Amino acid sequence: MKLETIQVGRIVNAHGIRGEVRVLPRDGDPAFLTQFKTFLLDGRTVTPTACHVHKSVVLMKLPGVDDMNAALALKDRPLFIRRADAHLPEGTYFDDELLGLEVFDADTGALLGELVRVEPYPAHKIYTVRGKREYLIPAVPEAFVKCVDMDANRMEVHVWEGMAADEH
Repeated sequence: MKLETIQVGRIVNAHGIRGEVRVLPRDGDPAFLTQFKTFLLDGRTVTPTACHVHKSVVLMKLPGVDDMNAALALKDRPLFIRRADAHLPEGTYFDDELLGLEVFDADTGALLGELVRVEPYPAHKIYTVRGKREYLIPAVPEAFVKCVDMDANRMEVHVWEGMAADEH
């Protein structure tokens, strides 16, 4: 599903007394967030005056947030980016964009179901596909995921024995 905005993190706390906020990235490397000049917070555009990685979080200084109390007032708020600002490599998508795709068996053309969940694991992500059966598909291009066509709302996968949840 093509999205206009993507949630990339959540403000988890204040950092210090000068109004910096701690942003926990939603996926992957915190440094990814430092490449954006603008974010969306509560539906409005904000441009951080400072943004850098600290351990596993991103510290941001937002305009108008000048003390710890103002920073604490933003706790638990989601932070978004415009999808158009994220210049991902061709064929790379955010997890939220993949939800709702129809998933087909690349060999038979049979509809397996709808992609309903993306779960991170240490080696790679796992796609949960629900239809008549539930499938757990490793998010590994070529080996399991043949192709993704966002315009057609379609993903084709190679189904191996044991991928259906009821095959034990």
